[in-house]
Amino acid sequence: MEAADITLVKGNLKSVATALALSRATLRTIKQNLFWAFAYNVILIPTAILSPLIPWLRDNAPIFAAAAMALSSVTVVSNSLRLRRFGRSAQR
Repeated sequence: MEAADITLVKGNLKSVATALALSRATLRTIKQNLFWAFAYNVILIPTAILSPLIPWLRDNAPIFAAAAMALSSVTVVSNSLRLRRFGRSAQR
C-alpha cells in the first residue's frame, strides 16, 4: 500500500476511474488558481501601489490594497471549493 499509486479500499474498480478523474480535476483547478492569482496580482498590486496617485482612491488606498488581496484569496478558495461538487457527482 505504501508504494502503490492507487490503493483500493473497497472492491469497486470504478473507484480507480473516479480517482483518476478527481486527480485531473484537481490539477486543472490548481492551474486555474495559479493563473487567476497571478493575473489578478499583476493587475492589482501596481494599482494598489499607485492608488495614492489616483484621485478617487487617494483617501482609501490601504483599504483598496487590503480588499484587493482579500478578493484574490476568496477567488482562489471559491474556485477550489468547486471540487467538492466532484465527489457528489461521482457518487451518483
